[in-house]
Amino acid sequence: MKVLRSGLILISLLILSIFTQHSPINADQSKSNKSGNVKVPDSVLDISKENTYPNPTQDLPYLQPSDLTKELLETSDVPIENPDLIRILNESSINTTPTAIGYRATIYLGQWPLSYESTETNINWEYKPANTNKYDNRGGKTPYKFHYLQEQESVIKGGLTSRINNAEEVQKMMMLTAMKKTELPLAFDTVIGQGTKKEQVYNIAPKKLGYLYAYAPAVNEKGKVTFGEVYLELKGSKAKLKVKNVTQQGIGAWIPVQDHLSFKFITADTPR
Repeated sequence: MKVLRSGLILISLLILSIFTQHSPINADQSKSNKSGNVKVPDSVLDISKENTYPNPTQDLPYLQPSDLTKELLETSDVPIENPDLIRILNESSINTTPTAIGYRATIYLGQWPLSYESTETNINWEYKPANTNKYDNRGGKTPYKFHYLQEQESVIKGGLTSRINNAEEVQKMMMLTAMKKTELPLAFDTVIGQGTKKEQVYNIAPKKLGYLYAYAPAVNEKGKVTFGEVYLELKGSKAKLKVKNVTQQGIGAWIPVQDHLSFKFITADTPR
């Protein structure tokens, strides 16, 4: 459906250019280092170098609008930030002529999620369990040095907290916002590979059981999405964007922090 919509938009703009002349339009105990405004707890470690599963980098650049796109966006009464819509406008060209007096055209570009406004961004450092290591040192006479070892591959998935139209485009805008606010590596899906190790030592005293729990952290992003029907209006040598039937919808999402784990070490006298 997205490919069909994009194709129709490009075809409409191409047809329009054929009929015109070429004259372009003008909170925990934390480390000293931080990620954005977020304090990373001491219990959270970066495993990007140790992870046996190479997670792809979620490179979502802040797409820069072309000069033409900037001019069109400035004509809209409603802010437009959707990178997919901006990309389509960037790939388009509109040519007019000063002699096109009385020329009028309105092209429907479709209904789009136009922008996302964040109202709340929080982090759950223990979003989902990823691994548990345990060792019985009740028969030992000296402390046992314990390390984290990922015993099975763990797939951590996030997602939107409710259904919404154009979910993939909404996810992109929410993740861009959350990445900018936290400066953390985020992805809606991340994997901790089997055999991943971390050399940090946890000591299990004699006559004790030791448990090392690993959790995948995630950002909880909440806000509202603005939707609208987008039209390209041409009048003589001028072009502008018109947005109609504007609506807003509240939305939330869980977005895992990529290649990071939060550790909790516990010792006990009896099995847990």
